[in-house]
Amino acid sequence: MTKRDEKIRKREQAWKDGTVKKALSRFPVLKESPSRFFTPLDLKDDFDFLKKVGFPGEYPFTAGTYAFDPSAGLAKLAAKAPAGSGRTRAAGYSGYGTPEDTRDYYKQMIEHGSRGGPNLAMDLPTQCGYDSDNPTVEGEVGKVGVAIDTLRDFEIIYEPYQGDLNLDRIASNFTINAPAIYIIAMYVALAENRGTPINKLRATPQNDILKEYIARGTYIFPARPAMRLFRDTLVFINKHMPNVNITSIGGYHIREAGATREQDLAYSMAIAMAYLQEGIDAGLGIDDFAPRFTFNAFGGSMEFLKEIAFQRAARRMYARILKERFGAKDPRSMIIRMPLAAHIGPSSTTIQRPLNNLTRAVMGAIAGALSGGRPAPFPPYDEPLGLGWSAEATQLSTDAGRILTCEAKLGEVEDPFAGSYCMEALTDEIEEAAGQELDKIEEMGGAVAAIEQGYMQKMVSRNAYEHQKKVASGETLIVGVNCFTGENELEVETSRLVPHPYDPEKRAKAEERQIASLNEVKRTRNNKEVKRLLKTLEQKARQEDENLVPVCIECAKAYVTIQEVCDVFRDVFGEYDAPSIL
Repeated sequence: MTKRDEKIRKREQAWKDGTVKKALSRFPVLKESPSRFFTPLDLKDDFDFLKKVGFPGEYPFTAGTYAFDPSAGLAKLAAKAPAGSGRTRAAGYSGYGTPEDTRDYYKQMIEHGSRGGPNLAMDLPTQCGYDSDNPTVEGEVGKVGVAIDTLRDFEIIYEPYQGDLNLDRIASNFTINAPAIYIIAMYVALAENRGTPINKLRATPQNDILKEYIARGTYIFPARPAMRLFRDTLVFINKHMPNVNITSIGGYHIREAGATREQDLAYSMAIAMAYLQEGIDAGLGIDDFAPRFTFNAFGGSMEFLKEIAFQRAARRMYARILKERFGAKDPRSMIIRMPLAAHIGPSSTTIQRPLNNLTRAVMGAIAGALSGGRPAPFPPYDEPLGLGWSAEATQLSTDAGRILTCEAKLGEVEDPFAGSYCMEALTDEIEEAAGQELDKIEEMGGAVAAIEQGYMQKMVSRNAYEHQKKVASGETLIVGVNCFTGENELEVETSRLVPHPYDPEKRAKAEERQIASLNEVKRTRNNKEVKRLLKTLEQKARQEDENLVPVCIECAKAYVTIQEVCDVFRDVFGEYDAPSIL
């Protein structure tokens, strides 16, 4: 310890024994200081700015993925754009009912100025590889997303995307995991049938199966054969589709399921490492494919400063793993690309007094701007109230982001906390704790082995339980839920100015209409060819070295259903049997 550090240490102790103790005497209910004060002593070793922080857009990317956020400057141009010129960003996460319902929704969005391609939410039967006419999924068709059974459904959804919005001029997102290989195949088949070169396509499939075992639960096959399907998509996309991202890794879902901040980071890194290793094992160079790994988002919370530190730690940790473990040379391989920086996470929103969620989301947006991202208030305040966001909630969120950018000018300084004793100490603490958890997973054999042993699932479930106990006991306070709920509190509401974008009557009748449509496809397709292709698919699935994407594309063009494909895989690979995590 240097003389300076020793002097600070002694002065700190005197401050605690004197000033702090005296202040506590005024508040007998407090046993200790409710806040923490940081000093140079909280920074481990000598603080090396270039090693720990660096400059925005440069290794180790602690200060930011890019040199600057262009939205700060572009917002001025957008603010002066003619009224009614429309938004030119990708479509929001959307989809419901039948493909016709979702098609009509996108038509409406295009009429209102949207230029983005579909960002598809799919219903649970689709996500789990079941057809809409399967009795097992009765009541679920079109409920939490759009139903997709065959290529015909894709053709309908993409009907509005022609001419200057053709497939090679838009980007699409597909939130799909276990059967991602077949959704990707459908998109390729759609493009080829239209005569659009697949090397011109832009898309991001979520294609993040490992987090399904830990968090969301829409898995189908055991983890190892599921990783074979991931490998096949990685290799095919890398070779034939240079503008398509390979995966969108979702630590966000893991935190929403109950993981701590440090577990979120550790498990996300473990999953990313497993996917990266698949590419290496397939004979690819790390810099050939890693630049097209993306992250959906990490999780979030209302703990403002810690969420900022989390984002900084995540960028640094990922960059070091790519450089030191995988030997990446291209800086693009080392960056985390994702649409959100710090945010509150939908699990921080409440059904009670939902307008308070706007305040929460704005706090998350400020944290986002201070953590190396842009101020994006997420989610809209009515997130917990049902499928799809109202136009009013979306407008408020959009305007909140505009105010933070144009009026508060949060984008004028990159990483404003760089060098702060508090922020650098918190960043180090989160990275160290996540690193220790990652080491445990590595000792088990990596993410797949840890999933097979039920380790990560158990830890997430345990922490979800502990969190709920704290909410129930009042140890964790949530305004309007377990505190400030007296009879004099007001339930503030907004006026509905436009109808909800998702027609409830269409949603109610979606299942019947989709089953009728599927039956017609099955009746009119070449069923002899379907049988031949399914037999070929089975033969190739039994050969580990065969890439299954090409035969899946053939299946898609023949209108083989998603369940028919997944049933072949179920027969060959088996189905995942979740281990007990009690």
